[in-house]
Amino acid sequence: MEPGELREPREPGRGAEPAAAPCWEEAKTFYENLAPKKKPKSPKPQNAVTIAVSSRALFRMDEEQRIYTEQGVEEYVRYQLEHENEPFSPGPAFPFVKALEAVNRRLRELYPDSEDIFDIVLVTNNHAQVGVRLINSINHYDLFIERFCMTGGNSPICYLKAYHTNLYLSADAEKVREAIDEGIAAATIFSPSRDVAVSQSQLRVAFDGDAVLFSDESERIVKAHGLDRFFEHEKAHENKPLAQGPLKGFLEALGRLQKKFYSKGLRLECPIRTYLVTARSAASSGARALKTLRSWGLETDEALFLAGAPKGPLLEKIRPHIFFDDQMFHVAGAQEMGTVAAHVPYGVAQTPQQTAPMKQAPPSAQ
Repeated sequence: MEPGELREPREPGRGAEPAAAPCWEEAKTFYENLAPKKKPKSPKPQNAVTIAVSSRALFRMDEEQRIYTEQGVEEYVRYQLEHENEPFSPGPAFPFVKALEAVNRRLRELYPDSEDIFDIVLVTNNHAQVGVRLINSINHYDLFIERFCMTGGNSPICYLKAYHTNLYLSADAEKVREAIDEGIAAATIFSPSRDVAVSQSQLRVAFDGDAVLFSDESERIVKAHGLDRFFEHEKAHENKPLAQGPLKGFLEALGRLQKKFYSKGLRLECPIRTYLVTARSAASSGARALKTLRSWGLETDEALFLAGAPKGPLLEKIRPHIFFDDQMFHVAGAQEMGTVAAHVPYGVAQTPQQTAPMKQAPPSAQ
């Protein structure tokens, strides 16, 4: 026998050498480690927290979008086919998706058989011909995205409920408004004006309060009667919970996953952290916001009442993976400070139509 040659294990009683079994097991382990690693199984949509993300939210497609706008769909598809082995660059939702996957890894370690995890679906009105480049890009970055919805130019919004979508992120404001009208939590996501490092181990999500987590009841009072009447109204209704806003269900889903870590004694090491970042004043109108969350059985890890001060500088300190607000003014302020911000087109602040913040992606194919 040549040095290093593997020996076949012999049956007991037939002169098997004692050293053969360890040698064989070592070789078996070596070759098993060479085999491709099996990806985790996708959860059933009804059991998971489903995040639907458009292709232009997940990846940067500026050049492709320019070709589509200037030269039409046929040239756009041709360009994609010619470049299908070139991965797209990460887009504004990319760090958020990576953070979701980091949370999933922790959840699978603690609950190997549970399907109560994040499930990411790529939702796009691109043609299926573009799918190969999208798949290649997902594999290039080692993302776990198994579900695709490619609608060939038609709106994908009608499919979101079938996917049990808990949150839809897109670079197309029109599609987001369609989703909100269908009762689906949705937001238009924008790239920050500069790159800021975010946590690789903890998902951080920041929410505005009124017209995001809560209804726009209080904002209507402000617009109709001014701040003084608003403060009076909030004091008089302090113990009456606000109606829910479009993203209340998403916060609820995050809270449910947080409790899975709490039950294992990992509250302080929880890889999900949530923030309420509101222009409300704590003394005059903060109690109603906190009591509303309490009445829902929810909470945020941090509650930051700014009394009208700009949100951007505070968000720069928090460094969330995403910040949701219903007012473009605050979205633009967050962008300036390097925060990935998402606009929720809901409530009285949407009329009249507001000016889009800087670096908004042009409309058309997602």
